[in-house]
Amino acid sequence: MNNNNPTTDEIMQRRRFLAQLAGAGITTLGMNEPRAFSAEKIEQPKATADCCILLWMGGGMAGPETFDPKRFTPYEVGVRSDSILSTFPSIPTVVDGVRISQGLENVAKVMDRGTIVRSHRMPDLGTILHSRHQYHWHTGYVPPQTVAAPHIGAWMAKVLGQRNPAIPAFINIGQKLEGHGESEELKSFTTAGFFGGEYGPFNIPFPMEAANSVRPPKGMTPQRFESRMARWREMVQRSPIGDKTSDYHRDSIVRSMENAYRLLSSPERTAFELEREPKEVYDIYNTGRFGQGCLLARRLAESGARFIEVTTEYVPFLHWDTHENGHATLANMKQQIDRPIAQLVLDLEKRGMLDRTLVVLATEFSRDMMIEGVPGSNASDQSRAKSDLLKEPKHYGLHRHFTGSCSAVMFGGGVRKGHVHGVTADERPLIVTKDPVSIPDMHATIFTAMGISPKTAFDIEKRPFYATEDGKGKSVDAIFQKSRS
Repeated sequence: MNNNNPTTDEIMQRRRFLAQLAGAGITTLGMNEPRAFSAEKIEQPKATADCCILLWMGGGMAGPETFDPKRFTPYEVGVRSDSILSTFPSIPTVVDGVRISQGLENVAKVMDRGTIVRSHRMPDLGTILHSRHQYHWHTGYVPPQTVAAPHIGAWMAKVLGQRNPAIPAFINIGQKLEGHGESEELKSFTTAGFFGGEYGPFNIPFPMEAANSVRPPKGMTPQRFESRMARWREMVQRSPIGDKTSDYHRDSIVRSMENAYRLLSSPERTAFELEREPKEVYDIYNTGRFGQGCLLARRLAESGARFIEVTTEYVPFLHWDTHENGHATLANMKQQIDRPIAQLVLDLEKRGMLDRTLVVLATEFSRDMMIEGVPGSNASDQSRAKSDLLKEPKHYGLHRHFTGSCSAVMFGGGVRKGHVHGVTADERPLIVTKDPVSIPDMHATIFTAMGISPKTAFDIEKRPFYATEDGKGKSVDAIFQKSRS
């Protein structure tokens, strides 16, 4: 992508992509209940975690600017872009010999509780990069599929069920699904897919408004609210959805609403009330919506949620999507994530929960150096990278989508402490040189920690659909504290 305006070809590809996803979704709604596939006996691994918190850096977090720092080049007019690997110097962590990027000083203090995966690697999926890569990471499948693939959180909800009957198993915090240019793409993977609505996410776009989502409308009596629920059930049964969907999916929609209704009348709904936190604790987390989301995730994990995703929010050309002003933007992003992530780890540890809570920080791909929106933009990326010179501060930073290597971080849930897994090249191209971790293998590692075999499958359209693509994902056992062999 060379500038902030998609080309005609990109627009057409996006439309085809959405049309294919929509077709898959409609097809899925007509299916009967997915049944466990049993062509072979699957032995489920012993879980080392009961809850998973995914901290999603939506937009493409640059590894060399965060958890895999390289040679630092300060800003100077006239510097060649191809000479720049990192625009922040590295800083030490509490682990001897392990360094991360400046601006993550608080995370550096808790790196003795987790593992940095520097060799996470993605395939090149083509033009519609964010849409396709986010779908791929969250579902484990390259889009489009003939059926709607479930989000990894929906797999947790379906296979493991609720830890607390009153708390949704799968909760998604911080991502608006309306109001910007890729809303439909985000909706396509933020679902339970063929598992049905009851296993889908409980969406909370604004953490500070979470309490309002679990309270009846102001002034509504319990009797009136119950009457509305009864009328709603009747409407579902009589609506055209009954003709378009299977009994299973129609009933699953009803069950999802009944689960929400049960939450509204339960004492556990206080977990959604951030105002109950002591001010001194709230202030540590309060760096914005992401920080508030981390605090809410901690409260929900305490109350029994199974899978929680907290995102910095993906919006085209904002946050980690650094097509210009990369250095300044990342300095701001680090301020948003540094304190909350470190405090989440410390709070879980203080409550005795870290050992059984897997915290995963991940993103859809990394970034490399390329100046965008300057003379020469019609040239190839490779020739531009060799010829562009820094002319303004907005050109300083990593801009280009890069899949040859990527960083992820894991805390708790049985993973090794103070460990670094994988190696990337010290000079461009910064590709993985040792111990690569693919998306299927990353998912297999997460599933294994949660007690789900990567070969777990359900019968869909008379064929197996696996938790990891074709059941081939392999857990990276070197990441765990104890060998699982």
